[in-house]
Amino acid sequence: MERPPDVVLIHCHDLGRFLSCYGAPAIPSPSLHALAERSVVFDNAFATAPLCTPARSSLFTGLSPHVNGLMGLAHAGWRYRRSVATMPELMSGLGYDTALIGLQHEHPNPMVLGFDEVHGAGFLPRAWPVARETEAWLRNRRERSRPFLLTVGMWEVHRPWPAEDYTHADPAAVEVPPYLPDNAHTREDLAAFYGAIRQLDAAVGHVIDAIDRHCDPDRTAVVFTTDHGAALPRAKGTLYDPGVEVALIVRPPAAWGVPPGRRGQAVSHLDILPTLLEMAGGSAGPGHEGRSIVPDLRGAAGPRDRTLFLEKSFHDRYDPMRAVRTSKYKYIRNFTDGPALVLAKDIEESPSRRGFGDGHLAPRPPVELYDLRKDPWEQLNIAAEPAMAETVASLDDRLLRWMRETGDPLLDGPIPVPPRASRLIDAQDDLPGRSDRSGTPHSM
Repeated sequence: MERPPDVVLIHCHDLGRFLSCYGAPAIPSPSLHALAERSVVFDNAFATAPLCTPARSSLFTGLSPHVNGLMGLAHAGWRYRRSVATMPELMSGLGYDTALIGLQHEHPNPMVLGFDEVHGAGFLPRAWPVARETEAWLRNRRERSRPFLLTVGMWEVHRPWPAEDYTHADPAAVEVPPYLPDNAHTREDLAAFYGAIRQLDAAVGHVIDAIDRHCDPDRTAVVFTTDHGAALPRAKGTLYDPGVEVALIVRPPAAWGVPPGRRGQAVSHLDILPTLLEMAGGSAGPGHEGRSIVPDLRGAAGPRDRTLFLEKSFHDRYDPMRAVRTSKYKYIRNFTDGPALVLAKDIEESPSRRGFGDGHLAPRPPVELYDLRKDPWEQLNIAAEPAMAETVASLDDRLLRWMRETGDPLLDGPIPVPPRASRLIDAQDDLPGRSDRSGTPHSM
């Protein structure tokens, strides 16, 4: 039986598609550009959510956040549901050794996620220490009969982007996306962002070089992605495309003979786990929501008009919304009143926010509809136009049907916060005769 490929999954924070290989030549990302030229690049890849823990939960389980349980940040108490199986657990069941080097954002304790090995803090590691640890792991790993899954997580390009940590770009040379005002504040912020991207790119290049030196290219797959969109106003934290679009670059094993190229079909982070399971000789379970993109990698045409579902429940406040995206429309249903945009704390304190104005503080509409072909930056909400009433009704029905089929708790009303964490959940057994909670004060 042919040995399944080794898999290296590299993931980072808050990048979106801010890379030169995604049509932004001014962004300093030569290493990832070189990887893209030897890989399959997915031009329309999306997260399920615009926030760190929920987005990564889908990447590592093949399930939407409300299905797997991580509807908010792990350090705010959100946890996987008891029956959920993670990527390392499932790959281990298919005969893989599994390791995590660097960042994860699914649990305060990375040791519980199912990896055989965990190196680094597992939560806040910076790109260069992670890259060097990865190189050492690959160099020192002795040949074994079992294939491996190695996940490499990097903190960058999460805010902040201070000049003492990153070499900022020239503000005059940055490219301002159409959803932001082109002013000195935005350019200052993007110049710092570019500096963080430059450092991330160099560290990823170091990892790729180590893979090429220490792994067999014929049986090694490399996947690079990020959790969600960039930490900019009207991106991260929203269900607009800039909040949920992700880079996805896949270099299949050389033995597959897949020529480099680009794929235009819509794909989701939900697809990554089914893809790796197929590479490993298994298959997705009936509960997994995504599909394997192995056929896409080999050149088969994907679905022409795929429907994707997106969600947000909690970040640093409750902000419930759900969305359905087709090749033509984005339909967003807001489940609570509030401002048009809720900015996360790090974005609220950013230079971009200073130049953004206050238009986003106007009341949000209950529903939003955007024609993605005519209005790709989702600037004009056409939900109230009489001519769109049938489209709104159809997409709303599709969204609610998905919510019912997946048991979305939002249908039952506001989602409660998780119970306060307790150190007693995984506490060690008491010593014999010492079960009186001796640290508890006794009344006199």
